[in-house]
Amino acid sequence: MRPPDFLIVGAAKSGTTALYQYLSKHPQIFMSPVKEPNFFTFAGGIPEFGGPPSPLPERSVVEASEYRTLFASATGRQICGEASPTYLYYQHVPQCIFSHNRDSKIIAILRNPADRAYSNYLFLRRDNREFLSNFRDALEAETDRIKENWEFIWHYVQLGFYGKQLKRYYDVFPRARIKVFLYDDFQRLPQAVLRDVFEFLEVDPGFEPRMDITPNLSGIPKSRLLHRTLSKPSIEMTISKYLLPSALRKQVKQALMKKNLRRPSMPPMDREYLIGIYREDILFLQDLIGRDLSLWLRD
Repeated sequence: MRPPDFLIVGAAKSGTTALYQYLSKHPQIFMSPVKEPNFFTFAGGIPEFGGPPSPLPERSVVEASEYRTLFASATGRQICGEASPTYLYYQHVPQCIFSHNRDSKIIAILRNPADRAYSNYLFLRRDNREFLSNFRDALEAETDRIKENWEFIWHYVQLGFYGKQLKRYYDVFPRARIKVFLYDDFQRLPQAVLRDVFEFLEVDPGFEPRMDITPNLSGIPKSRLLHRTLSKPSIEMTISKYLLPSALRKQVKQALMKKNLRRPSMPPMDREYLIGIYREDILFLQDLIGRDLSLWLRD
């Protein structure tokens, strides 16, 4: 089996989908056509999740032969990669990746953990997968949900302890094979971050992909009907394929989706609550990766 040359390991709701899409445009990079195959998390079988229905069983690839076929179309001049945010969260994954390919390169993109948790919550509210309309109620429900084995995407707080999660990679892989980026940098200077990623992967750093689409927008739909029309197969979306070029269709779809989403601000008390929870881990993380994260600690 040809192992991937690099993996984007997370964090969830921190720009991994956008990074995956931009890298897939580079002629020297072949990205798995299945986004988030989760092979190293669930190799051999997926647990039975509690809570609302999870898309993970349908999306994940658990057999080695099937995982191998994901990269079968890559040319000999391309490096292979994939992106699965579960890889940062589950404890056994770093060693599992290392045992398959000790030369793998690891990429992580991290977002202020309080903002990440809230974006995660709005994302699930958007898709009617979170039924608690109060963010603090959802945070307080997390402990019971974890006991009931709800899928990881509902682990709002636990997903944000990047320090202890990344340390598991530094314990296994040489530091030179791990590259950590910040979501804030990716938002402000996407081309500079992409150039840094390309240099890390040793491909042409001058390549500039189109960056006019922002996937996986979070928010609460103003119109559920419009959101369903835009996000799921529908007669309207089928007709649009014959009326609009692909690039223009994506731009129109995103513009409508964005306009239809309401993004209420995180309540200040909830932000203060989360910063208190994460403070120790943030301080540990900034020493681990050598970045000043003091902005993450401000209310």
